[in-house]
Amino acid sequence: MFLKTITAAGAFALLGSTAMAGCGISAGNVSILSNDFPAIQAVTAAAAECAGDGVNVETNLTKDHKDIMVAALTANPAQYTSVIVSNSTLVTLMNDGLLRPIDDLVAKHGAALNKSQLITVNGKVMAVAFMANAQHLFTRTDVLAEAGVEGIPATYEEVLAAAEKVRAAGLMEYPVALNTKAGWNLAEEFVNMYMGTGADFFKAGTAEVSVNNENGVATLEMLKSLVAYSNPDYLTFDSNATQAEWEAGNLAMATMWGSRGGAVLDDEGSTAEVVAGTVLSAAPTWGNGPRPASTLWWDGIGISTNISDEDAEATFIAMMNGITTDVVKANNDAAVWLVDGYMPSPASAGVSGTASGGAAPYPMVPFMGALHTALGAEISDFLQGTESAEQALADVEAAYTAAAKEQGFLK
Repeated sequence: MFLKTITAAGAFALLGSTAMAGCGISAGNVSILSNDFPAIQAVTAAAAECAGDGVNVETNLTKDHKDIMVAALTANPAQYTSVIVSNSTLVTLMNDGLLRPIDDLVAKHGAALNKSQLITVNGKVMAVAFMANAQHLFTRTDVLAEAGVEGIPATYEEVLAAAEKVRAAGLMEYPVALNTKAGWNLAEEFVNMYMGTGADFFKAGTAEVSVNNENGVATLEMLKSLVAYSNPDYLTFDSNATQAEWEAGNLAMATMWGSRGGAVLDDEGSTAEVVAGTVLSAAPTWGNGPRPASTLWWDGIGISTNISDEDAEATFIAMMNGITTDVVKANNDAAVWLVDGYMPSPASAGVSGTASGGAAPYPMVPFMGALHTALGAEISDFLQGTESAEQALADVEAAYTAAAKEQGFLK
């Protein structure tokens, strides 16, 4: 069954509002499942301050959250009372009815929330967004200058040209990195690059996939050109690995999440030279495409279906405590916050530039998850040179079609 209308009014206008200060919970259990990066660490730590006086708060921050969330929330009662969701994971959980509408909780405890934070599906509030995110370009301007490259690359063709100059100058053998770990991360790099062409993933008005075309082939060829300048172990590179390589001074250009910006630009885990030379900018375009090759994301609060109303209310209040203005001010550079009190900074420049450049949100259709999974499983063969781009994309379409039929999106 298709989700008819999904909106996050003004979610990327970088607006928001102050959540309630103080917890005021007298009973209930709160258990939170989420990804693990600095902004979410700040939110969940503030939510955990609501523990005590009969209230228990537990958190599980793990990069594997997407792999365990469905089974964990399918249990009755659910293993977690809240999942911090995004464009894609919200749809995945809603497909199985694992998140509850929270209009009543918003009305009772979220009066100060701005409408831009309310993620509405078919007229019901299903999540509260608190931050925006996107993958974009991180550049070591000092390294590029030493290699004779002027300015910051604005296109992926310019990234390739700059990478060749860096390598030719003997500065770095592998100057480029993307989050190309086989599976979800690699699929997201394809999605980003394909979005830069302006083409659609599906035939209009249907769940029938349409990526085995000239845009899909060109996307794979661009990815292969980029990983030719990456460490040979690029199929193991997730966000943590890419950030570590950057902070170690091993990269000149990388496509990373904006949520890593604050950690990269702080004075921890790196050197003054790396930090001083690092500039965050919009995701590049490529192939004369109409928009940056990236996708806009939001992260937000979802409440489990299979829990008691008491636990749902306690969880919502605790999570509101996690996204107050005070939390944002104390962690300003950790994210592009959609909450009052946020002040744009150099760490947010890449996300803001990507958004203002016209990047589109990650597709919020219920069958996108099946395509994402198929991409993650099938395109590495082309990158490793064991099959053609056309064959890899044919494999993607076959794997997607089988999954979409199984899930009831195609007959």
